[in-house]
Amino acid sequence: MPKLKPGTILPTSAEDAAITATAQADPDARPFTDAEWEAVKPQARRGRPLGSGTKIQVTMRLDIDTVQRLRATGTGWQTRVNDVLRNWVKRHA
Repeated sequence: MPKLKPGTILPTSAEDAAITATAQADPDARPFTDAEWEAVKPQARRGRPLGSGTKIQVTMRLDIDTVQRLRATGTGWQTRVNDVLRNWVKRHA
């Protein structure tokens, strides 16, 4: 059982049974069964996707026209810049 805040009052077994019975009697608020909870899967991950762990963030100052032309190529422009730089490094190694 998780650690509870001080002063938390837990229902007795009888109160818990009464709460459960009332909830099950309401067709709009029927609690999930254990089997239904097992079938529940998250719809989407929250937050930013995990990175590969092989990249670092850098800050560069580039000419405005260069960045505008790169961004105009659409989604994934930063990946394409990375590929160009990688190819340059391979050729000049």
